[in-house]
Amino acid sequence: MKRLNGIRLPKSKRAQNKQITVLPLPKLIRIPMLMHMGEPCVPCVEPDEYVYVGQEIGRAESDKAVPIHSSVSGNVSVISEYSLPDGTKVPAVEIIPDGLQVIHPDCIPPKISNQKELADAARKSGCVGLGGSGDLTYQKFSRSEKMNILVLNGAECECFLSTDLRQMLENAEQIISGAAMIQKIMKIKEVLIGVQSNQPAAIQVLTQAAEKQKGITVCPLPPLYPQGEKKVLVFHTTGLVVPEGQEPEDIGVLVLNVSTCAFLYQYAQTGIPLVERVVTVDGNAVPKACNLQVPVGTPIIDVLSYASCELDLVKEIYSGGAMTGVCYPAFRASVVKPQNGLVAMKTVSKRKAPTDCIRCGKCLSACPMNLMPTEIDRSYQKRDVAALTDLHTGLCMNCGCCTYVCPANRPLSETIQQAKLLLSNA
Repeated sequence: MKRLNGIRLPKSKRAQNKQITVLPLPKLIRIPMLMHMGEPCVPCVEPDEYVYVGQEIGRAESDKAVPIHSSVSGNVSVISEYSLPDGTKVPAVEIIPDGLQVIHPDCIPPKISNQKELADAARKSGCVGLGGSGDLTYQKFSRSEKMNILVLNGAECECFLSTDLRQMLENAEQIISGAAMIQKIMKIKEVLIGVQSNQPAAIQVLTQAAEKQKGITVCPLPPLYPQGEKKVLVFHTTGLVVPEGQEPEDIGVLVLNVSTCAFLYQYAQTGIPLVERVVTVDGNAVPKACNLQVPVGTPIIDVLSYASCELDLVKEIYSGGAMTGVCYPAFRASVVKPQNGLVAMKTVSKRKAPTDCIRCGKCLSACPMNLMPTEIDRSYQKRDVAALTDLHTGLCMNCGCCTYVCPANRPLSETIQQAKLLLSNA
């Protein structure tokens, strides 16, 4: 089968051989009311109120939101204002943990016997995409289209990140059990788990865990970036093409991250909602790269300090990987549900001044969607909507490959995103 284009990133996964370690409870938890794609939740607790682990503290008043739960037991200290990386202000619930981690009595295993109950359980659990997307998982289960294939994303092609790898190595049984549960409830014929071929240990442990299950196959993938992007992943596992303007679910393919799948199985067994997550901590300001199991809302300064980060030397902090991560403006930020990585760097990224295109074609060779970034750039400068449409600009997934390989330092990926915005407003 033909393979899509991509790039090879530097090998910088220092934490890939580090087992998941539980982070000690911090002195303060700060939980923002927006940790997913969509709309913010509304705080439903008051200062001085005692809360339990798993108790709902953020009410979802829209179908574009899922509830938010306390990750600790303790007393609410204040309802504060929290700044998201894009500058948006949302409320945040600040809690002083009591160290007891008392589980809320409503945390009981849900009844899940059909697709509607699966969607309801995913929403009640506060589940979002744990691969970094933060999409609302319950919406995928709520679709009316028949899903024929479940694809689990274990590619984790970004630099630094090893969260999903450790989940596959340490919790393979939960991933496979979760996949089998979803397969049975949604009457899915086939489950395919995509793992990069340069992770043979993960492939082996997942294959062994899946031996007793019917219709579950582990698929080795080329070790390229952006292998984990859903359209690339779907093509390399199923051979199916997701058309422009559509999602994998539109063609009967349900895509979930391996960590998301493991959480859904855990929730089905315990009834404890999404209140913690595994975060890879790395970067050249972190002497001890590690993978930490962290309560949602933990201040990132506590996480970095545990990893012996040289805080005085930190110039940049990224949530996620080096290619698609979001830059955090300050140490005041907290660990949020979709956050799979925390990268602290001693140096500030400085882009060289762009020069004229030399027509080398490297951006065309790198683009997984076979787009023509230079032509899109040219058409955008002319505000030529018709040309941008003919060039299938909407297929761009903002992976950044074109910018990464450009010897002229042209911000091609950024320009293409502006072109997509132009098209959406046309």
